[in-house]
Amino acid sequence: MRRQAAFAGRHDPPYDRELIRSGGVSGARPQRGRRPQPPPRGQARRTRPPRERRRRGSFGGFIRGVLVLGLLAVIVVAVVIGLRAAAFNATVSTAGFPSTALFGPLNGSDRVNVVMVGYGGGDHDGAYLADSIQVLSIDPATDTTTSIPIPRDLWIEGVASYGRNGKMNEVFSAGHARGDLATAGDLLAEVLTDVTGLRIEHWISMDFQGFREMVDAVGGVTVDNPRSFMWTTNDRARQTGNWLGTFEAGEIHLDGQEALMYSRARFTSIQEESTDFARSARQARVIGGLRSKLGEGGVTSVLPGLQLMDALEGRMYTNLSAIDLFLLSGHLSADRRVELSEGAVLTATTNTIGQYILVPTGWMGPGDYGRLRSHLDQELSRPAGSGADAP
Repeated sequence: MRRQAAFAGRHDPPYDRELIRSGGVSGARPQRGRRPQPPPRGQARRTRPPRERRRRGSFGGFIRGVLVLGLLAVIVVAVVIGLRAAAFNATVSTAGFPSTALFGPLNGSDRVNVVMVGYGGGDHDGAYLADSIQVLSIDPATDTTTSIPIPRDLWIEGVASYGRNGKMNEVFSAGHARGDLATAGDLLAEVLTDVTGLRIEHWISMDFQGFREMVDAVGGVTVDNPRSFMWTTNDRARQTGNWLGTFEAGEIHLDGQEALMYSRARFTSIQEESTDFARSARQARVIGGLRSKLGEGGVTSVLPGLQLMDALEGRMYTNLSAIDLFLLSGHLSADRRVELSEGAVLTATTNTIGQYILVPTGWMGPGDYGRLRSHLDQELSRPAGSGADAP
């Protein structure tokens, strides 16, 4: 009895024995051999998601993250390129940024004509005499480009926009003397419009240093040279055979300086390569090689485009915006060229002070460029495949 009384006087333990025995279910004892009972009706069973479902959700989140990062990268690159293009535009163009004068016309039906002029530059006399003049005539309907090299010795007389006599290569220099490079480009485009009958509103000018740096910026150009010839820089050296170099026949790779010499060489070992017509053909090959380095647009053209912008700042000037230059880059490689050669189109003669000049065949006097305009109109109206291929 004393023992029972002793137990009866003790306090209950500070834990629930039944709770511990039941495994956490108050008032229930564990029963072996019975399956766990389902939860009461209306109470959802908490289960972990299948491992495959969790993995699938994680993979989808990863893909979304990659897409978001990719989109952000594209936006950042676009902003950087846009800022770089705007800075470039401010230094080389009279046009504002962003703007475009070519987007509509290049998707229209009328020809788009752009004149490209190269000059020596520097501080010496004759720094702004045009060394090369090329008209790119683009037909949007057929997406083809025709190159029209303009002879430097073409005689200009009786043209209202010029108001004086002289060779075509003097027009750009006369315009610069009147104002600046913009005045020079505008005057050249206006005179060419009067002489050729083509509507030419856009121009691009570049000095020799810019030409060299442009070619070097893309790692040089490769051209297919049809014949081997040696070259030098003056007539006396040619007569004595004091050659400065040789351009071999076949495929040759040119750096900036070599490309400039290849384009300009007029004192050569063979007569066929000593004419302005041969020089214009070589210039067209270099431009075509440059076009191949620029790619077909898109991501692959971004790097060479940025490199060209770095090279051409301060060396090129134009009335086209940076956007228009990008649009024009796809048309630099001509599908064919129209020659203004001696004989059928032009006739060689001399002016009153004995200078060698070229006038339209059948020239009747000042302002008589009707035959030249008719020749160009006839040639440009022919299908691109029916004329001479571009060199």
